[in-house]
Amino acid sequence: MSFAKTLSVLLLSSAFCLSANAENHHKQGPSFKHEALTDNISLLKGRGGNIGILVGDQGILMIDDDYRNMSAGLQEALKKYGGENKLTYIINTHWHGDHTEGNHHFGHHAQIIAHDKVRERLLTSQEVKLFNMKTEPYPEHALPSITYQQALTLHINDEEVQLVHLPGGHTDGDSVVFFKKANVVHMGDHYFNGFFPFVDIQNGGSVSQMARNIGRVLNMIDENTTVIPGHGPVSNKQELAAYKAMLEGTSAEVEAMREQGMNLGQMQLKGLSPKWDSWTKGFLSSGVWIGIVNSSLDADR
Repeated sequence: MSFAKTLSVLLLSSAFCLSANAENHHKQGPSFKHEALTDNISLLKGRGGNIGILVGDQGILMIDDDYRNMSAGLQEALKKYGGENKLTYIINTHWHGDHTEGNHHFGHHAQIIAHDKVRERLLTSQEVKLFNMKTEPYPEHALPSITYQQALTLHINDEEVQLVHLPGGHTDGDSVVFFKKANVVHMGDHYFNGFFPFVDIQNGGSVSQMARNIGRVLNMIDENTTVIPGHGPVSNKQELAAYKAMLEGTSAEVEAMREQGMNLGQMQLKGLSPKWDSWTKGFLSSGVWIGIVNSSLDADR
């Protein structure tokens, strides 16, 4: 079996397990866990990416909106903050469906904001080959109607919300969202807290660029910053720095094995240093992560 097929099987198996666990967890219907971070900023955790919520007199700003089949649960969760009719803006941190499929429902209630590349991708059919996932073009109401190239600032609910494009990390259209007054940052899928991330190399992502982008964010935050990852528990600067060290350290090990003339199978057989074992507690094994890093190194060259 080729590496592409092997990796696809591993990832699909992981995705199936995650989906099965999520469906079991939500067997009474799709639901969300609430976690208050400040007086007016909360985290909602469902089945897809972490959702950030900013509430106030000017309505609700929501970062990402999960899978389409979670919209009924998200609609219910928003009642705690005034209901979906209070939605003012939705920010898509990137185009993947676990962060944007809710656009189909909630795009009827709010303007959607994202990087230019997100709108471009959602306008056309997309594919993530490793997961054998295909996305059809989104209808107009589910597309970002406000887009930007480098940075965009919103002033809402007595908060300065800054969107910054970090190019070529997780995808080619990633946004990181800073709540300047509250000292909170939503990382989107640049950050999988505590486990190896999926890096969409096929669609503009790069492991090395992701690490550089994380370094940029680390220079923009302080020890008191609350860090919301795209997946995983709420974090902080110290843990984000450890994540960057993992990206760099595992990449260096794969690069060293390549320089020794090892092929992919040999690298996967040898594996990574034991110090990275804890990072396999998510949905990617070290073997799959080695494959992603190896593909990223190829793409970088």
